[in-house]
Amino acid sequence: MLDPSRADGAQRQEGAVSVAAPRPPLTAAAAAQDVLARDGHVVLDAALLAALCGVQLADLMAWRRHWDDLPSDCYLRDGGHYRQRRHSCFVVRDNTVTQAPQRPHWQSVEYNALHGGIERHFEPMPAAWTTDPAWQRLLRGLAGCATHLRGEQPWYVEAHPFRITTAGGIGRPTPEGAHRDGVDFVAVILVSRVGIKGGETRVFDADGPRGLRFTLDEPFSALLLDDARVIHESTPIQPLDPSREGHRDTLVLTYRAGGFQGSAPGTSSP
Repeated sequence: MLDPSRADGAQRQEGAVSVAAPRPPLTAAAAAQDVLARDGHVVLDAALLAALCGVQLADLMAWRRHWDDLPSDCYLRDGGHYRQRRHSCFVVRDNTVTQAPQRPHWQSVEYNALHGGIERHFEPMPAAWTTDPAWQRLLRGLAGCATHLRGEQPWYVEAHPFRITTAGGIGRPTPEGAHRDGVDFVAVILVSRVGIKGGETRVFDADGPRGLRFTLDEPFSALLLDDARVIHESTPIQPLDPSREGHRDTLVLTYRAGGFQGSAPGTSSP
């Protein structure tokens, strides 16, 4: 007979004793999702990002060559020439990733005072990248984080590979300053830092003074954000050697419920 006085999860039910099954230990990936839900942000090293998404780190590293082929961003309103990028859109629904037809990137001025309110047209990511099974797994794995925050639903994903260079002596990863993206969930993945200083990441509560400052430096380490609860920015970068141009490569993935930003009603699905 089990002792009902034990405090290990046993419960008395109408004269009988039922014992709750012990809770299995959280995996590191599940623990990271819980921290994200609790704090509104979490930082992952590369191994944990790979584990969370069920990919091999070597498959992520193989993408680094794509950052050498990013077109210039011609929309910078501060007159700079330090940003290169591509842009593609996807829908993650029922654990299936579908690439959406190419569309402009659009944000409201509420979320991007510098570049909001205009349609920005960028070249898409190459098919050899977006059809890579590891890419599909990355998007599905991070969709699980969005679902952990907001519940199961289709996720409208915008992918932004960025290179910020020190052309002109300085590069600005977030020229719009501290901001939210107007989505539900954001992943900022560092790909590389070459010959630079600066680029500190800052995360602040949207409704309070609490903040966090750190520098991502490990390739494919990541910052995950609940976009409704926090604002974020990265400080400018400068070259370590003024005679050599440096750069900072990132992949930013945004997940939004209900449709892409700027979608007309009924046109959010591919």
